[in-house]
Amino acid sequence: MQSPLFAFTEAQTQDRYALQNPQLLRVALSGHEDVLARKGSMVAYQGLIEFDGEYQTPGQHRARARTGEGLDLMRCSGQGTVYLANLAQHIHVMDVDHDGLTVDSSYVLAIDSTLHWESIAVDSQFGISGSGKYNLNISGRGKVALMTSGQPLLLQVTPDKYVNADADAIVAWSSSLRVQMQAQTHSSGVWRRRGNTGEGWELSFLGQGYALVQPSELLPPQNAVVGGGMAAQFGMGQQGARGQNQGNIFSN
Repeated sequence: MQSPLFAFTEAQTQDRYALQNPQLLRVALSGHEDVLARKGSMVAYQGLIEFDGEYQTPGQHRARARTGEGLDLMRCSGQGTVYLANLAQHIHVMDVDHDGLTVDSSYVLAIDSTLHWESIAVDSQFGISGSGKYNLNISGRGKVALMTSGQPLLLQVTPDKYVNADADAIVAWSSSLRVQMQAQTHSSGVWRRRGNTGEGWELSFLGQGYALVQPSELLPPQNAVVGGGMAAQFGMGQQGARGQNQGNIFSN
């Protein structure tokens, strides 16, 4: 049998995390260290792999009850290889070290079970009710696989060069950075995304580190309904692109 499809066979490597293509990740399991993957992200596996969809530590359970933020993860254990993907988003493997990593949980595909994470709040500079945003602060040593809509941009932050980013486009940043959340002072302007500019919330990063930005302000729609009105088109509410994607993360 012959086909151009044979150009897409498995890439041979000894690495634990290996990209098979920009949208598909292979994780090798040896039986000694598990990987925690986003629920529903497994597209294939080989070997003796067990999947536990009810995994959640007591600390994560308390954090979700308090903040509503968390990761819906499945524990993948055993010996073999598991292949992970989500909505054909671009995948990027990052090493977490002593500096730590803060990330929106919507963009986490997989994480080493040895890493620790907790929910943190990014408060509004203006103290507007309901404007606070929760993210995950990941610490320890290990790898995390992130997803972006398209190829991202990694911006360096230095004491004399800070970075501003749209809150819907920012994916992750160094935990050592100081962060401020800003918006128009009038709530009507916030809802209208800064009047006629099309912009809403933005985050300012100061200090020494990096900020990862994707070339999109919306996650890919999942089960999106065509013609669902302006709310669906621009990602507002549960029927929008962002609401659809987060619904898969936070639902039980």
